[in-house]
Amino acid sequence: MSVTSGAKRKEGGIGETVRVIFHALIIALVIRTFLFQPFNIPSGSMMATLLIGDYLFVSKYSYGYSHFSLPFSPPLFSGRIGASPPSRGDVVVFRLPREDSTDYIKRVIGLPGDTIQMIDGVLHINGEAVKRERIEDFVTPTSRIKRWRETLPNGVTYTTLDMFDRGTYDNTEPYRVPAGHYFMMGDNRDNSTDSRVPPEIGGVGYVPFENIVGRAQIIFFSIEEGEHAWMVWRWPWSVRWSRLFTIVR
Repeated sequence: MSVTSGAKRKEGGIGETVRVIFHALIIALVIRTFLFQPFNIPSGSMMATLLIGDYLFVSKYSYGYSHFSLPFSPPLFSGRIGASPPSRGDVVVFRLPREDSTDYIKRVIGLPGDTIQMIDGVLHINGEAVKRERIEDFVTPTSRIKRWRETLPNGVTYTTLDMFDRGTYDNTEPYRVPAGHYFMMGDNRDNSTDSRVPPEIGGVGYVPFENIVGRAQIIFFSIEEGEHAWMVWRWPWSVRWSRLFTIVR
């Protein structure tokens, strides 16, 4: 009898563990699909707002849900459910239009119907130069980069980097943003493949509303470039402690 009772308790313990793991996976899937999804920053196109090695949560509910909100992005429906358009200045994750399995993160600069142009490195929206002021340089271990504070027409402020005085996309043609699309730019203006670059030559172009995954909300972890997050014994000097739990603006 004692052997049978022990076996039942063992089977019950295994079954309970399996149920707990299953429920945890379901909860994680729901959170990832409908609430927050983690992303990490692999490039410097959004410096100094976001750095290589930043890990952040992106809210999936901010703009409603498209099929890109679902795991593996099955094309079950088109458009967005519960759509709420992004605001100018939001930092968003989106699927690259020419290769919709690739995630990009940029700042929303142009709304549908806007005209966007760069003239001598200054951003113009609908024919008006965006206000900007020079602030202290952004300093890296190997360089000093000119930094500016831009203020968009809706009052959103952020900083941009200017690596070169005459960068490739410091002067552009006017871009007219189509209906249902958005114009994205990186804050590191001379080192960002964004909507200024046509998709035909490997760029982003205009981003359909449907391709937006969510809004970048908070940096929950950050580690120096070249370090590995799993090397916990190096955290005391490799983690950027001051960036943890900072809001993305």
